[in-house]
Formats: sequence, C-alpha cells, structure tokens
Amino acid sequence: MIINKNKTVCFSGHRPEKLFDGATVSSEPVKRLLSIVYVAIDEAIREGYDTFITGMARGVDLWAGSLLLEFKRRYPHIKIVCAIPFRDQLAPLEGEDRISYLAIMSMAEEVVYISENYTRDCMKKRNYFMVDNSSKLIAVVRDWRSGTGQTIRYAQKKGLATRIIDVEANMPMFLA
Repeated sequence: MIINKNKTVCFSGHRPEKLFDGATVSSEPVKRLLSIVYVAIDEAIREGYDTFITGMARGVDLWAGSLLLEFKRRYPHIKIVCAIPFRDQLAPLEGEDRISYLAIMSMAEEVVYISENYTRDCMKKRNYFMVDNSSKLIAVVRDWRSGTGQTIRYAQKKGLATRIIDVEANMPMFLA
C-alpha cells in the first residue's frame, strides 16, 4: 500500500440529488461547490499532503476525483487512491459519471476493493478505511444524519484535521 497516513487526505460527501435538487456538474450550485472543493484541495497540497483517497461514489467523490486529475497535471507527485466499496460499483454508472469513474481509475496509483460483493455495510467500511488511512478529511455535507455525517464524526473522533463544507451554511443562496 502506498499510503503515508500523515500526508493523506480523504473525501466524503453526498450524491448530487442529496445536495441540490436536480443538480448536474454543469449547474451553477455545483460549479460553486466545486470551486470551494478546488480551493480545499489546493490548500491541502500547499500544506504538504500528496495522497488523496476518493470513495468513487457519484457526486462529491467523483467530482473531487476529477479535480484531482487536473491537479495531477500541475503537481505530478500527487497520488490518487480509489477506495471502492465493492468490485462491481461501476456497473450501474452511466454517462458522465461512468466516464469520470474510468478516467480516475486509469490515473490512480492504487485501487483498493473493500469487498468483493455488495454488502449492507460495505459503504461504511469504505468510509472507515479512508478515515483510518488519512490525517485530513475534506467533506461536503447537507444532511448530517447520513453516511457523510457519520464519516465526519468518525474522522473527528479519530483526530483528523477536517475541512467541512456545509452546503446549508456555506451556500444558502443556491438552495430553494
């Protein structure tokens, strides 16, 4: 495993439909959110972080992964690790999500499969794996009673530095 926990950041966040109703990557709320995530990644790199773990789920994970591909062009030393909850996670993805997933996988230094098959707790195990192998979490949250909220609480309990982007607090002008 290539992960140096002290220089590793992981991501957590919701699927698009939980963040903004009907949002796509080209919608204004998502563009604004991505600019905030971009700055958070840039700050992490400037702080000396060089490895980034994405859980490869639709929404924040894939958006962050796509941003990392851009950063990798400018900072070739950064590493991407894909933490995939189960081997067949790609199967239901279509369109832009599928293209992003495959592009991120192709540029990743490491791919970790948490489970061979889908299980009721494979997403939670993936989230805990990411936190357990990182020293910083960048999270995008709207619903604190969710897997993302649980991941943030676990990261705080484990003492990770956290950069929390609360959509309700940071972006109220975009919520209807």
